[in-house]
Amino acid sequence: MNSKTIDFSKFSSIRIGPIVDVALIEDDIIPQGCVIVGSANNLLVSPTPPPLMILSKQYDFIRIEGNRLIIGAATPGGRVVSFCKKNDIAHFEYLSKLPGTLGGMLKMNAGLKEYEIFNHLIAIRTQSGWKQKNEIEYGYRKTSIDEVIFEAAFELESGFSHERLEMFAQMRSNQPREASAGSCFKNPPNDYAGRLIEAAGLKGKRVGAMAFSEVHANFLVNYGGGMYADALTLIDEAKKRVFEQFNIELMCEVVILK
Repeated sequence: MNSKTIDFSKFSSIRIGPIVDVALIEDDIIPQGCVIVGSANNLLVSPTPPPLMILSKQYDFIRIEGNRLIIGAATPGGRVVSFCKKNDIAHFEYLSKLPGTLGGMLKMNAGLKEYEIFNHLIAIRTQSGWKQKNEIEYGYRKTSIDEVIFEAAFELESGFSHERLEMFAQMRSNQPREASAGSCFKNPPNDYAGRLIEAAGLKGKRVGAMAFSEVHANFLVNYGGGMYADALTLIDEAKKRVFEQFNIELMCEVVILK
């Protein structure tokens, strides 16, 4: 079985993690006992993670088949947007502002506001075969998917929108530029995690090189050389304070591998 060496302090978007050998998923063969990582855009990896695996470049593709768009799970969102722009395909403009690869986006039903990856999904293919959208439970930033995704089929409609592209760019203009794993916590019902963290007095709170951003409190940022333990300290502190002050349990959107 092939593997690749990954330095998560350079590979992950939050720039934290060890150098480890990661098993490659090739020809639909899944290594046993491993946890999958995509492009590590919402991951916080501990110094001693479990065995890891990653999809090979074999799963980085986009093609049109009849009235469907077929996309490999290792395909970056930016590549999908470029393909749709070139081929005048609608409904994928929001991916321009979502980091990561398709598999991870599907697993967490990624999106911006009401624009979600499941909106125009038809089916996904896993080790157990094709699974239709109506066979999958999904909601805000969650799904029942518990298998490795190889590829997915989407509705194919014409009409790439430059107006929507600009709208999504504006929606993400308030995000910090420092290394981060994106939104640290899911928004609770009828509220915003960033508002709660700020109200709890943690906006700008720093431990070592890690901090809740001064720009947007729900972004845990790395100012350079941040440590896993410091990130965990801030996450735990936010959960504790928000629960004590508002009786709301914050749920991590960042996936912690330890």
